[in-house]
Amino acid sequence: MGTTTSTRTKKGLGTGKREERRASSIPQKALMRARSLLLDWYDANARDLPWRRTRDPYAIWISETMLQQTRVDTVIPYYDRFLERFPDLASLAAADLESVYASWTGLGYYSRARNLHDAAQSVVRDWDGELPDSAESLRELKGIGRYTAGALASIAFDHEEALVDGNVIRVLARFLDIREDVSESRVVEHFWALAATMVIGPRPGDLNQALMELGATICTPRTPTCPACPLATNCAAGDPATLPIKKKRTRVRRVEAAAAWIMRGKQVLAVRRPEGGLLGGLWELPGGEIVAGESPGEGLRRCLAESVGLSVTGLEAAGEIEHLFSHRRLRLHVFRASEVSGRVRRNGFAEHRWLSPARLADLPHGGPTRKALALLGAASAQSHRERLRAESAE
Repeated sequence: MGTTTSTRTKKGLGTGKREERRASSIPQKALMRARSLLLDWYDANARDLPWRRTRDPYAIWISETMLQQTRVDTVIPYYDRFLERFPDLASLAAADLESVYASWTGLGYYSRARNLHDAAQSVVRDWDGELPDSAESLRELKGIGRYTAGALASIAFDHEEALVDGNVIRVLARFLDIREDVSESRVVEHFWALAATMVIGPRPGDLNQALMELGATICTPRTPTCPACPLATNCAAGDPATLPIKKKRTRVRRVEAAAAWIMRGKQVLAVRRPEGGLLGGLWELPGGEIVAGESPGEGLRRCLAESVGLSVTGLEAAGEIEHLFSHRRLRLHVFRASEVSGRVRRNGFAEHRWLSPARLADLPHGGPTRKALALLGAASAQSHRERLRAESAE
């Protein structure tokens, strides 16, 4: 991979020249020296992680997908169990999506599981069941973006392909004392150019992992352990904890919603969200968002009439739970419903089932539903993630 930068430009005077200067000012000697130091450090200090014990592109793909937005210690038990359930690409492609969701339950960001399943089927159909080895071809698969393509091409196939994530940006911003806003796309492109320069040479996959490993274990966001850093002697940052600079802050939006526990005999009503979007394809109790001016009970009655065609006159408040997503904080009001009339007519949900409470707890569902079921006494308050950690520790 070369050292080219993005050709996209903004309107304004001198933008093209500025980008040319940026590309020509890449400190190649410093980066090559850092490359050597990083590989030596990585050989001596790399964590023993299960996906580093294999060169199987499929297993590496699973790990890289799980590691997006998720901590290493959280991923390990999921990775092991996912590969037990789906040991190869063919088994994943042949599985039904619900079983894939079930193996993903508790890991969050469920679109990753859906995209894995879709991409596996594409590989079986279009690539004779073998993952393509070039970054360009990998990016044709659903869910594989620039970062994951670079990771797979370099780690699994030993190609000189760069990758850039938060760890890489932090390490390079401090090492080169880059004091520009990393939320700007042109600055991110500069980091890609820097990473593309560093990756050229032997062991490109190890080099990429060394950069990420350093950011995860030594060059951490708040309290970097500079004395232990292999780049400390040549690091240009006088105050590394202040870097990288990120000025844009995404505001967390508060969302009020309500859900109902509706029984018919010994069975409870569950609905499945449509594929795509937040918690896409997962099961939950029927309900919806409360609009301004509504009480939780009023909002729930309206949502039930609109989304499942049921009229509810009796509601008993069971309590409320809170759940934090990446950019929103949900407060879910949970009710037990009685005096329910009408026939289920779905509007906005992909599927519905009447089933036992125990079966509902076993269906693929997100954190809010788990907390709601625990509040109702229908499931353990311990998350699936916590159970996996406890089992792994035994």
